[in-house]
Amino acid sequence: MTLNLSVDEVLTTTRSVRKRLDLEKPVSREVLMDCLELSLQAPTGSNAQGWQWVFVDDPEKKKALADIYRHNAERYLEMPKPTYGDERDEQRPRVTDSAKYLAEHFHEVPVMLIPCLAGSPDDAVAGSAGFWGSLLPAVWSYMLALRSRGLGSAWTTLHLVGKGEKLAAEVLGIPFDEYRQGGLFPIAYTKGTDFRPAKRLPAEQVTHWNSW
Repeated sequence: MTLNLSVDEVLTTTRSVRKRLDLEKPVSREVLMDCLELSLQAPTGSNAQGWQWVFVDDPEKKKALADIYRHNAERYLEMPKPTYGDERDEQRPRVTDSAKYLAEHFHEVPVMLIPCLAGSPDDAVAGSAGFWGSLLPAVWSYMLALRSRGLGSAWTTLHLVGKGEKLAAEVLGIPFDEYRQGGLFPIAYTKGTDFRPAKRLPAEQVTHWNSW
């Protein structure tokens, strides 16, 4: 069942959801695949469609991935963060608290997703921009599709730090020499669906015309 949201509402209220993930409610494979069918319509360089999508609902494998994530997250969350002198500084404590919650409960989410892309940024025609540009639009489409159905996720990449990506590949049998991982996504229904637009810097403050 989809929510009665306009396109603009879906675009402006798709959030990184952590504390409001429903860790108890099961997520069917049918809804996961419905969202994936939509996501595969996203643009991809040279129409290569070199993506592979690894869903994980096995408890032991979820725990193994969560352990990798938690190990890297604990160090990252203790690192000093830059200050900006605006509302981003005010939001940081809440964001940090939410991130710590996810690290502690990651293993409890109903489903995890690791999207993968064949090749390497080093070999791409336009480097990292060209490489990830063939996967990230589809991943964002997936998050939008989840939102439209009352589910949520969060784009995390901390499991990739250090040896983490290789360890995750070993857990899931991903061919490490052939595919790069685009992130680790918790997937669950959300507790309530009343998400609002986030506080962002005004568009005029981050816009340039014809020169910097």
